[in-house]
Amino acid sequence: MRVVFMGTPDFSVGTLRELVKAGYEVVGVVSQPDKPKGRGKSLMPTPVKEAALELGLPVYQPKKVRDPEFMEVLRELAPEVIVVVAFGQIIPQSILELPTYGCINVHASLLPKYRGAAPIQWAVIDGEPESGVTIMKMDAGLDTGDMISKVVVPIEKDETGGSLFDKLSEAGAKLLVDTLPSIVDGTAVYEKQPEESTTPYAAMIQKQLGNIDWERPAVEIERLIRGLSPWPSAFTKLNGKTLKIWRAQVMDESEKDSDAVPGTVLRTDANGLCVKTGLGVLNITELQLEGKKRMDTPAFLRGYTVEPGSILPD
Repeated sequence: MRVVFMGTPDFSVGTLRELVKAGYEVVGVVSQPDKPKGRGKSLMPTPVKEAALELGLPVYQPKKVRDPEFMEVLRELAPEVIVVVAFGQIIPQSILELPTYGCINVHASLLPKYRGAAPIQWAVIDGEPESGVTIMKMDAGLDTGDMISKVVVPIEKDETGGSLFDKLSEAGAKLLVDTLPSIVDGTAVYEKQPEESTTPYAAMIQKQLGNIDWERPAVEIERLIRGLSPWPSAFTKLNGKTLKIWRAQVMDESEKDSDAVPGTVLRTDANGLCVKTGLGVLNITELQLEGKKRMDTPAFLRGYTVEPGSILPD
């Protein structure tokens, strides 16, 4: 079967590789244009482009897939199915209707939950007990197409956005390859989604989301830290410098009645740095001060003094 693959970030790479491994004829790979990176602002290929070139597949990088010139290229490729995995552009109706079996999307949530750009991070931030992947046939809406198959992935207590990303990428790749034969032979069951999602829209993550509000409960801050690891990370300020928080633990609720205001450093010891929150205490166990390397908090405290009573952000 002739397949055109559309994807851009690391999350998409596993599915592309599985399609090739399963023997599908990938006639073209479409990815976002290269972007400048680093101090030299040299153009860097997307992860999908790198993988496609390694696999010897032709790559196309239109600024907009709806451009007439690219539409003509797509028609010449004559795909029987288009597989879309975190591509990053809205797919117009003209492309949705082009392939025989439509455009099939690998979405990193259990739809209709977490429609939107960042379902992985939000599932961790919101404290969901599980996430997963949904294979759906795309329509003109945003993640509203008919669902075909799903796989559930539990969210562990120490799960980060990064670790869940890896799990869902692997699960999605396998599920897509397992699902495609049923789409081709007509045995796939298409389940319509309700008009409304059962969770808030999973909006794109902005760096400012990581700015810790110490008025929030400790459990919520701890989930935010995990959900935004490794990017963009949760942070506060210490002596005017950005302090990234990589790991933390919610402490016993017995200290919640302290008279200290939220953000107050209650104590520093060999176990970490304990901070009062709007409800409960958060023990910071791994951090990174601006200009320094990431390290365990006890190691950090051996070279940097944080006085009890200090208030974050400081």
